[in-house]
Amino acid sequence: MGKNTTTTWDLTGQVALITGASRGIGAACAESMAHAGAHVIAVARSQSDLESLSERTEGVVEIWAEDIGNSSFRKRVEKLERLDILFNNAGTNSPQPFINLSEDALDEMIQLNVRALFLSAQSAVKVMLSAGNGGSIINMSSQMGHIGAQNRTAYCMTKHAVEGLTKALGVELASQGIRVNSVAPTFIDTPMTEPMFEDKEFKQWALDCIPMGRIGQLSEVVSAVMFLASSDSSLMTGASLKIDGGWTAR
Repeated sequence: MGKNTTTTWDLTGQVALITGASRGIGAACAESMAHAGAHVIAVARSQSDLESLSERTEGVVEIWAEDIGNSSFRKRVEKLERLDILFNNAGTNSPQPFINLSEDALDEMIQLNVRALFLSAQSAVKVMLSAGNGGSIINMSSQMGHIGAQNRTAYCMTKHAVEGLTKALGVELASQGIRVNSVAPTFIDTPMTEPMFEDKEFKQWALDCIPMGRIGQLSEVVSAVMFLASSDSSLMTGASLKIDGGWTAR
């Protein structure tokens, strides 16, 4: 994380739920929100990765080893007495040519990137409405939710769906004090992208597409998420915050 990701925002007394929180962006946001005073519930399938996160935060972060696609997860969410922030971060990708994409790979992306995200938000909103404190939902999108790209047809499709959901929910829930926004990063230097960048040709292609000429850093996405989680973004809803170095501005 960057130096400024844990000191700028005050989330004292708020409850935050983060999916896909075992590594990378999700784990970094869990640490930042905890340092900002929130009670953080970190959700992922990997118990061992979650335990490592808990150790790094000295047990401050509550961990749930859950598959967010299961109804048991949603029932657990709906039992919460309060929820102020949902970061819908879990997602997957399977880059390959359109004609080679299997039904299983397609179903997996739709299930995690769209269906589970939708249902997680639905459960979170029930708690937010019941508690009556409003809230902030942040959906993990991508620059690919604003453009098209070869070998990423299904991924682009799911992220465009995330952007559509974000806009519609932002409108529907605005009068009830619940803000819904997305973050749309370019390629970020994380454990997930590290294997991709071992392909020098691919990395150069990515750099050539980014006018600022560099891969994004974890701290830059964390800062965007923290902004959307905080009251500093109190007039923002239905928006997509692009962290893409100018990729989509071309």
